[in-house]
Amino acid sequence: MIYYLSEGRHMALIRTFERKYMDRNSVHDEISASYTVFDRDGRRFIQIDSYGRDERQIPGKKSQTIQLDRDGAHALYKILKGEFQFQD
Repeated sequence: MIYYLSEGRHMALIRTFERKYMDRNSVHDEISASYTVFDRDGRRFIQIDSYGRDERQIPGKKSQTIQLDRDGAHALYKILKGEFQFQD
C-alpha cells in the first residue's frame, strides 16, 4: 500500500521484510530522523522521516518517509531482536 503526500512524494507502508544478502555493503553517512505515532481507522502507525545532509540544496528537507503498522513493526522488532540480541 502506498500513500501519496500533497507534494507528490510517496510514502511506503511496510508490513513485511525479506532478508537480502549483498556482495558489498557500506556504512552510510549519519543523518537525522524523527518519528510520529498516529491512529487511523482503528489502526496504529509509526511514521519515520529522515532528513538529508546539511550540505543539501535545501537543508533539513524531508528525504524519506516510511510507515509501519502493527505487523510491520512486529516484523522489524523480530529482526532487530535477533540481529542485536536484544533482551525483553
